Amino acid sequence: MNAYLWTKTFHIVFVIAWMAAVFYLPRILVNLAEAQGEPAVRARLLLMGRKLYRFGHVMFGLAFVCGLLMWQGYRVFGDGLPQMFAVGGWLHVKLTLVAVLLAYYIFTGRWLKGLDKGRALPSSRTLRWFNELPLLALIAIVWLVLAKPF
Repeated sequence: MNAYLWTKTFHIVFVIAWMAAVFYLPRILVNLAEAQGEPAVRARLLLMGRKLYRFGHVMFGLAFVCGLLMWQGYRVFGDGLPQMFAVGGWLHVKLTLVAVLLAYYIFTGRWLKGLDKGRALPSSRTLRWFNELPLLALIAIVWLVLAKPF
């Protein structure tokens, strides 16, 4: 049970770190869209964006590994761990929403990489709205984890 709790702790910490990147990368894109005439600012923001994108992928990978360890731990130790995986409906919806968030993160990374190839970004207003989408998914994910409705 102790290893399970440590794994769960690290999973939560890595998810929080990944979500910070999910929330902040679009904000960097907003600043890039607004810094058109300033090459030094643009270069700094691109560097920050690239580093944040890599950091986010590492945090997602670590959260994914910890999640797999919890799932496999349940399969190995059965009744010795909390019965969170016995009913899987909520978990399937949660994992689907996580996949949507990952796709969102990759999509924002493609916008960032497209800037190096000379592609334009959407307007800063569009990016600001786009920046709010992950919050809706996060609210649903947290509710599913806490309520386990089905």
